[in-house]
Amino acid sequence: MSTIPEKLINFRVYEDGNELIGTADITLPTLEAMSETVKGAGIAGEIDSPTIGHYKSMEVTLNWRTLLKHNIQLASPDGKHLDMRGSQQMYDPKTGKYSTLRVKCVVNCVPKKAELGKLEAAASVGNSNTFEIYYIKLTIGNDDVMEIDKYNYIAKFGDDDSLLSVREDLGLV
Repeated sequence: MSTIPEKLINFRVYEDGNELIGTADITLPTLEAMSETVKGAGIAGEIDSPTIGHYKSMEVTLNWRTLLKHNIQLASPDGKHLDMRGSQQMYDPKTGKYSTLRVKCVVNCVPKKAELGKLEAAASVGNSNTFEIYYIKLTIGNDDVMEIDKYNYIAKFGDDDSLLSVREDLGLV
C-alpha cells in the first residue's frame, strides 16, 4: 500500500511573485470540453463529441475575508499572473509516518468580476475576485500533470499533448 493523500495543509497565493495580502480560499476551475452533437448515417443516435483540447470558459475565484487595497486592485482590467502554492499531507500506513507533497497551480487570467461583499460588525466581508483563465498549469510534486494554454494551442495531461498534431496541422510548430 502506498501513501494516502489526506488533506491540503496550507497554501499561499502570489501575484507576479509577490505574496497577496489577505486570507482567501480559492475555487479552481471546472474543465468542460467544448462539444458538438454528431448524428447521421452510420451512427445509431447522437453523440455529443468533445473537441480535442478545447475547453469552455474556465474561472478561478478568490474569496476574501477582509477588504484590502490589494484585493480591490485585482479588479483592474489588465491580465494577471497568479501562482498558488500548497503543501498536501500524506500518510504512510506501512511506516506510520507523515510526509508532504508540493502542489502548485499557475494561472494567467483576466478579471471578470469583483464582489465587494457585505459590511457587518464582527463578521468577514465576503468579497471576492473572479478571473477568466486562458492559461493554467498544475504541478504535483515534481510532475507537471496538466497544462492548458488556449492562445498557444496546448492541452497537456502528463506527457500527452493532445493539440500537438493540431499545431503541426496549422503550421505553428
